[in-house]
Amino acid sequence: MLSAKNIEKYYGKLHVLKGVDIEIAKGEIVSIVGSSGAGKSTLLHIIGTLDKPDKGTVLLNNERIETLKGNKLAHFRNNNIGFIFQFHHLLPEFTAWENVCIPGWIAGRKKKDVLDRAEELLVNLGLGQRLDNKPHQLSGGEQQRVAVARALINNPAIIMADEPTGNLDSANGRELHKLFIELRDKYQQTFLIVTHNEELAAMSDRIVHMKDGRIMEGEN
Repeated sequence: MLSAKNIEKYYGKLHVLKGVDIEIAKGEIVSIVGSSGAGKSTLLHIIGTLDKPDKGTVLLNNERIETLKGNKLAHFRNNNIGFIFQFHHLLPEFTAWENVCIPGWIAGRKKKDVLDRAEELLVNLGLGQRLDNKPHQLSGGEQQRVAVARALINNPAIIMADEPTGNLDSANGRELHKLFIELRDKYQQTFLIVTHNEELAAMSDRIVHMKDGRIMEGEN
């Protein structure tokens, strides 16, 4: 479903990614692990179209995405890729329900359809009683679940998660791990996760080890 080939990335003279290849199948949960500075988040951002490679190709469902620009890139990203970060980045002036709806409305979908889908997701994620609460009225774990629902609202091909448990305590972190597996099993949702959390990585279908800008052969 996703294929990145020979990805190179420089920041000035710093060679961050050195010919990285990775493939991910539909419904697979893949975790990327490695020490700080290994290039994990840079690779995630390139695959997620938040950054551009200096060399290489990225295909998602057979469409080259590293060459997309402007409105076409924004439209593709909003409709095909969901993001979950260490910090939830919820908009404080909007309710949980509205925060989840925003990407669907940006995509131009019918308002009622988006509202219904957002409600379904939040109920399924155990937040049915929190629809009208604003972020400051939610716990850290609840805020991250709202962010998960927001990532799912447009039925993305893949969800990119960058240290998704980094701001959670261990109990909420474990709950988020279980949630990813439930979403994979229920929706055949694909995940690419950058994490330092060994427990989360161990629950993945596959672990990819990175070191010094390369994927370590024999350790995928």
